[in-house]
This record gives sequence, C-alpha cells and structure tokens, in this order.
Amino acid sequence: MLRSRPPAFRNPPLRLARHQASLLLIATTLLGGCAVGPDFKPPAAPATTRYLARTPAGTTGRSDVAEGATQHFDEGGSIPADWWTLFHSAPLDALVRRALANNHDLKAAQAALTVAHETTLAGRGSYFSAVSAGVSASREQDPPGALAPVPSSNAYLYNLFTPQVSVSYVPDVFGLNRRTVESLSAQEEATRYQLVAARISLSANVVNTAVQVASLQAQLDATQDLLKLNRQMLEIVQRQFDKGYASRLDLAAQQSQLAQVTATLAPLRLQLAQQQHALAVLTGQFPGDADAAHFTLDGFALPTELPLSLPSQLVAQRPDVLQAQANLHAASAAIGVAEAARLPQIELSATAGSTALAINQVFHAGTGFWNVGAAITAPLFQGGALRHQERAARAAYVEAAEQYRSTVLVAFQNVADTLVALQQDADGLKSAANAADAAKVTLDLSQRQWKDGYADYLAVLNAEQAYQQARMTLVQAQAARLADTAALFQALGGGWWHAETHTPPPSDGNTHDQ
Repeated sequence: MLRSRPPAFRNPPLRLARHQASLLLIATTLLGGCAVGPDFKPPAAPATTRYLARTPAGTTGRSDVAEGATQHFDEGGSIPADWWTLFHSAPLDALVRRALANNHDLKAAQAALTVAHETTLAGRGSYFSAVSAGVSASREQDPPGALAPVPSSNAYLYNLFTPQVSVSYVPDVFGLNRRTVESLSAQEEATRYQLVAARISLSANVVNTAVQVASLQAQLDATQDLLKLNRQMLEIVQRQFDKGYASRLDLAAQQSQLAQVTATLAPLRLQLAQQQHALAVLTGQFPGDADAAHFTLDGFALPTELPLSLPSQLVAQRPDVLQAQANLHAASAAIGVAEAARLPQIELSATAGSTALAINQVFHAGTGFWNVGAAITAPLFQGGALRHQERAARAAYVEAAEQYRSTVLVAFQNVADTLVALQQDADGLKSAANAADAAKVTLDLSQRQWKDGYADYLAVLNAEQAYQQARMTLVQAQAARLADTAALFQALGGGWWHAETHTPPPSDGNTHDQ
C-alpha cells in the first residue's frame, strides 16, 4: 500500500525556498547589528577657565545718574529665559512677547523645524517593510492560432481580474538607513537650535531697538531744549544789537549757532522714526499700522546682578555652538552613508494574490499565486563616483569640525568683548556725567557773566556748544550700558534652556502612515 508523503515533502521547491529565506533573514539580522562609518562623540568642552586674562568683579557707575548703578558679575549664575524682564519695563516686556508671537522670520524658522522633523520621520520609514496593494482588471483577446497563454476554457476573448499584495524589505545590513536617519536627526537638531538662536536674537533686537528709541528721544529732547535756549539768546542779542550794545559779529554768531542746532533735529527725527519702524516690523506689523513706540531711558532699570556662565557651560548653552555641533554630527553620519553606499545591498520581496476570469471568482480555490524572492546588488564600477563621494564626506566632516571650533572661539570672543564693553561703559558714564555737570556749571556762569557784562558773548557760545555735546555724550553712555547688558545676556545663550517649551514638537510624530 502506497503512503502519502508528509506535507513538508509534497512541494520540495517551496520547502527549499522557505529554508533559504530563513537563513538569509537570520544572516541579515546578525549583520544588521553593525553600521559602517564613525560613531559620533560630541567635542569636549574647551580647557580654558576664563574669558579674559582678568575677569572683572563688577562695574562701578554713578548712583545719582540714570543707568549709573553698580553691576556685579555672578560667576556660574544662570540666566532666566525671560531675561529682558530684568530691565523692569512693562512696555518692553509686552513688546518682546508680542514680537515672539508675531514675528514672521521666527514663524519661518518654526516652519523650517517642522520640515526637518517630518523629513526625519520620513527617513525612519526605511526601517519598516514597504507594503502595497493593487487590483488590476483587463479585457484581453488572443489570436485564434495562439498556443499560449490562454485560459483553461480555451477562450480567446476574456476578462482578467488580479488583486495582489506586495511586500518588500531592505535589511539595513551595513547601516545605510541608520546613518541616513542619524544624519537627518542631526540636521533636525541643527534646525532646532537655529530656531532657538532666532528667538534670542529677536528678543535682543527688540531690547536694543527700544533702547535706541529711548536714546534718540532723549537726544531729541536735549536738542530741542538747546534750540529753545538758543532762540532766547538770539532775542537778547538782537535787542542788544538794536540798541548798539552788541556787534554784528555777535548777532551773526548767534544766528549761526541757532542754525547749527536746528540742523541736528532732522537727522535725529529720521533715526527715531526708523527705529520705531523697525520695532513695528519686529512685532509683525506694518510701520503705518503700528503705534509709535515711546520709551525713556529712566523707564529702564539697569540690572545690577549679572549672571556669568562658566566657560565650560558656554558651549552647552549657546545655540549657535550647539547648532555647529549638530552640523558636525550630521557630517559624521554622512561618512557612514557614503561608506555604506559602496557595499552590497540586499532586498527581500514577496507577492501574493489571485487571478481569475470573473470578479466573483478571485477568492475561490485554485486562483491564488505567490512568490518570494531575494536580491543582492553590489556596485562594481561607478567611474570612481562612490569613492570620491566618500572622500567628499570626510572632507565635509573636517570642514564642519573647523566651523565648530571657529564658532566656539567667536562665542568666547562675544562674551569677552561684552565684559570689556560693560567695564568701559561704566567708566564712560562716570566721565560723561562729570563732563555734563561741569558743562552745565560753565554755561550757567558764562550766561551770568555775559548778562552782567563781564564776559564776551563768544564764551557763552562755546559754553553752549560744550553743554550740548556733554548732554549727548551722557545720553549715549546711558544707552550703551543698557544695550551692552542685553548683549551679555545674548552672548551667554539667553537662558533658553529654562523656558517651559523651548523645543515645541512640530507634529504628532506618527510613523505608521504612508
């Protein structure tokens, strides 16, 4: 009696194909644990422990003058995320927050982060199998003399319906997909830090522009006061000239002085309007639609306790340094991508479906078909393109490394420059305040002596000119202390890491869709 063979031996080709596919899957799984190319390690923090040869302990101003408070540096101190609130100006705080909410350049940077994030998620799709389904329907006619292919009914005119599902998978044997996604993730991080830098730059620009508005307004007020004084002096000289107590030279000199002071008004008004327009644009408004910004220097409180991050902390806080590090990471992963492109690639595929002459028969017994396959492709000759692409990737890594080092040096330079500027600003403010006081006393005495007939009128004109320059210098010194204090917060990284949401998720992170 004949015995039927076990199911495993009824279809030897199918059994062999399954065995080979299993072995191939195990081999690719074992090989998939390695990835060619260097594993990225963040650069070590600089060994230096100071920004300057001698870091100042603080700055000393004049407490009786606006923005003349003494400032102290808190080494190792941390910067708040909303550092501009340390100036204790409610209008400034509202303006900065409006800019952060409405600035179009910042919104563009946020959209760029969304693009980078979605691109990374799209790259992660290579980790999974690609599955596609399709249905084809056709009506065919074969010539009567054809031997094959024809349906089993020997009909030469028939319909053919074929639904099928195809699955393909490329095992990441040498890490091509992983290095590609690693590079995309690093590029996303670079874009993220670019957004952080844009937020810090925007807030610093708003603060600096508001300070400039206050400075120009103060200079304009001082000029208008001097203009009023010069008009009064001209009236006096005119009366004295009419009575013969003053010469034509004295009258002409006063008229010239009045014209010179008047001529300085137009440039100041132009600069003030330009800064107000800049504030409108920073907050996402048209210059003609925004209310004119009004700030005064005494409306700002100069921060007296200034946090000073340690040099080792600076590279972990500055967004431009972190962006350069992310670019370096992307360049490192690109080397692995270039190396993997020179190695063999394996693709596994499978297709299953059904074909029938009628739509209602496609799922009946005897209409199904399937196939399982594996393919390996190795580049043999590409005209040297792959080799040179790998060399280019390694050179790009060197380029990114040098750019990172340069960015670190510039970051230290920014902090050092600002520390020196703050020290010089304090000294400059004291000198400007002393000069303004002396110039005011000189002007008062000169006017009194001239009225009493003990001084020449040219002395009064010289005293007026000196007092005008002294007032302008004092206003500029006050604005410089405010602006350079803001520059220090920006140079140290702006405290973004203390924000509640400094890296908002741009999407839901769904990786299971198409």
